[in-house]
Amino acid sequence: MKHVKVIGQVLATFILALYIGGSAIAQDHLNTPVVAPKTSPEQAQAEGRYVYNRPTPENSVLLLIDHQTGLISGIQDYTSLAEYKNNVLALAKMAKAFDIPVVLTTSNAQWQNGELLKELKALFPDQKIIRRYGIINAYEDPNFRAALEATGRDHVLIAGVTLGTCTAFPTLSMLQDGYKVFPVIDAAGAWSRYEADAAIARMTQAGAEPVAVFSLLAEMQYDWRRDTANAAGTIFNEHLPEYGLVMDNFWNTVGQAVSDPFGLANDGAAQDDE
Repeated sequence: MKHVKVIGQVLATFILALYIGGSAIAQDHLNTPVVAPKTSPEQAQAEGRYVYNRPTPENSVLLLIDHQTGLISGIQDYTSLAEYKNNVLALAKMAKAFDIPVVLTTSNAQWQNGELLKELKALFPDQKIIRRYGIINAYEDPNFRAALEATGRDHVLIAGVTLGTCTAFPTLSMLQDGYKVFPVIDAAGAWSRYEADAAIARMTQAGAEPVAVFSLLAEMQYDWRRDTANAAGTIFNEHLPEYGLVMDNFWNTVGQAVSDPFGLANDGAAQDDE
């Protein structure tokens, strides 16, 4: 996308302000501060209220568990594996764009479960893959746990195949050990909707906060004026066509009149006059 390198598609609103109301309006938008909740986390907790302790690029780690070719082929809670794979890669690209540490692991890759997705290996070519040869709950594998602890992060983004096993089991264990856990539901996958529903309910009741890939991406960006806007905008454009088309539509027409080769606009005006 050539426009991303020029200004960043996600800054379209500010560019529109320049066209519509002049530079003063745009400057006001650019100087508007981000305002935190009025209540401190300590006060909210003391009063029994929810504390919005959100994941950020600085406090988070991403765990990608068992996204293997054999296991993925059995996912049944998606309309297509293409949609599912798209979400997994978008999540991985988000981590890379925001410099979030990533831990990769596989289970019995030498047998029926298959190897890690080649696209994930290409995204993280220097990343060591934690190979598990029997332990189902990745958090109970000492090598995996050591890799997690080495990041020093306490907000855990986790997606594993399947949701009821490879995501839920480590989530429950990490909650017991005091981590803040965010299962990324639409980058996990389950054998059935029953498994997915049960896993989401079980993890939520235990204290986890389920999230989805693109809302998580927005939460990581949280302000389009940040210097990661181009990278985040590119992920939206490439992996969420519903929003990417909106962005493309703007960049295809900004600053220029849309041609009317069939003269339909003029015909309409003539009919109105009649």
